[in-house]
Amino acid sequence: MDQALGLKGKGTGQDLWDDNRPLNAPFGDKAIRTIAVSSGKGGVGKSNVVVNLALALDRLGQRVLILDADLGLANVDVLLGLAPKFNISHVLEGSKRFEEVLVAGPGSVRIMPASSGVQELTRLSDEQKLLLVDLLDDLEGDVDVLLIDTGAGISDTVLYFNLAAQEKIVVVTSEPTSLTDAYAFIKVMYTRHGERTFKILANNVGDEREGRRVFSKISRVADHFLDGLSLDYVGWIPRDPSVPESVRRQQALLQAFPGAPAAKAIMDIAKRIHRQPPPGLKGNIQFFWRRLLHV
Repeated sequence: MDQALGLKGKGTGQDLWDDNRPLNAPFGDKAIRTIAVSSGKGGVGKSNVVVNLALALDRLGQRVLILDADLGLANVDVLLGLAPKFNISHVLEGSKRFEEVLVAGPGSVRIMPASSGVQELTRLSDEQKLLLVDLLDDLEGDVDVLLIDTGAGISDTVLYFNLAAQEKIVVVTSEPTSLTDAYAFIKVMYTRHGERTFKILANNVGDEREGRRVFSKISRVADHFLDGLSLDYVGWIPRDPSVPESVRRQQALLQAFPGAPAAKAIMDIAKRIHRQPPPGLKGNIQFFWRRLLHV
């Protein structure tokens, strides 16, 4: 463990988001906004939302890092046609430094890729959590927003990334199974861990009316059974043939089809998030990672 911790790089004062700055240059020490994006079930477009939301925030002047936290089933690099040589498993085993594993995404977005088919990564040990704490303490200063693409469902890994984040966005569609599973995820977070604030994003819906209807369905059930819960409607993304086409091209939607209705909707959501100040309770990355140790 000591040997692995010793692999962490020290800051040089360079900006991670400077186009002339090497990708493996280390980090600084300022505050950061942490947003976990989750879903009750797979197949609702969560990872695609994360990628495009990251690019939208990047275009709003935010320095964004995506953490692919679906640790055993990586998706972000596949969506973007990336083939990283290394991933978070190399960081956790101590063979690579965090900054050596980062890859460039669309725009100025940076990505910490996950690993595919590594079952042991789906449940991190306390030692691995401690290593992440130490490695990621230095993120502050070069990152404005950390977007965490969690796995689907209610595994321990999904829960602890959500518990640590300042904000939680739950992606849902109009499918009954999506709504049921999203509610189950929120209920577990509420009953087991006392989390009471979530943002709902309606994806792949016909129009704004359907998006609000999706939100209304999950909100009514939550209000009835989970006293004191706060669900906020962050917006909707329309059903758009440009979305699956961008996935086939392995490009971010905002790059491949910037004028598409879904791309415009994602920009609107990003602007809404950008205008809202983050909660102050969990205001720095150090708290974020150290909180993981107690989940």
